[in-house]
Amino acid sequence: MGLLVDGIWHDQWYDTDSHDGAFKRSAAQFRNWITADGAPGPSGKGGFEVGSGRYHLYVSLACPWAHRTLIFRELKSLRDHITVSVVHPDMLDQGWTFEKDANGATGDTLFGLTHAHQVYTKADPNYSGRVTVPILWDRKRETIVSNESSEIIRMFNSAFDELTGNRDDYWPAEMRDAIETVNARIYDSVNNGVYKCGFSTTQKAYDAAVRPLFDTLDWLEDRLSHQRYLMGTQITEADWRLFTTLLRFDPVYHLHFKCNRKRLIDFPNLWAYTRELYQWPGVAETVGMAHIVRHYHFSHDSINPNRIIPINPLIDYQEPHGRDQRSAA
Repeated sequence: MGLLVDGIWHDQWYDTDSHDGAFKRSAAQFRNWITADGAPGPSGKGGFEVGSGRYHLYVSLACPWAHRTLIFRELKSLRDHITVSVVHPDMLDQGWTFEKDANGATGDTLFGLTHAHQVYTKADPNYSGRVTVPILWDRKRETIVSNESSEIIRMFNSAFDELTGNRDDYWPAEMRDAIETVNARIYDSVNNGVYKCGFSTTQKAYDAAVRPLFDTLDWLEDRLSHQRYLMGTQITEADWRLFTTLLRFDPVYHLHFKCNRKRLIDFPNLWAYTRELYQWPGVAETVGMAHIVRHYHFSHDSINPNRIIPINPLIDYQEPHGRDQRSAA
């Protein structure tokens, strides 16, 4: 993320107007929707109809929010229809860059730009807000459709079904209210909770974030002791939204963000669940662990000012999984 101040893009992960040392996440500003016929979605403007090759996705392999969209691109057979550019893991004084590396950073394959903030100002020359990924770009209208990951995955879930023939539904209508309730708790205390721990600048703010984080992890561990997925027997968006945080927990959040009461592997059901989702067809290919470890430790100089990259645990997400290892058998 970045913020334009006096013409310079700065790495800024929290709201500097906060006086209590607590992390405050700002809302995404581009909230349009791709729909099958281009009709307006729940927010934003219409005119973003489905088309193969029309849309381009900018992501970071390190970012759990962007990772969601890559997973749904795989789950919903969109690889041949939505192109992707991957930013470099180092996010410094001008935010995300399009430098290339050997671990998956592609450069800007659409415009050849050097920084992600240029994508925002290409869409809106007067833009001066946060620069986040993912960014969903429309080639036809030459603008950003959305930079809100939770909404992008819902577009991917259903808008392109006629084009791809893939009708797998991770947000079924009859389960939406229940999914939203689960999503809300997980977002506040886990997905965003790890950031609230890591970017706290007072003990009070940290304590207020870390306790709900582990309370919710305990709740999830118990929930998965008697059902296979968060909503029961059917995998939904709630599982994939949780997965991208769990995947990063032991490699990054446990140490770097001081989320160290327990490791993920100390939760038998959550650990088996994470391995199972990792081994879901196409998902492992979306994981860039080298970018994950590098980005967090190198880019957050307020937490790790000497930018030391730790040796990290060796974690095998390919260990056997299955019903015989979960009490939800």
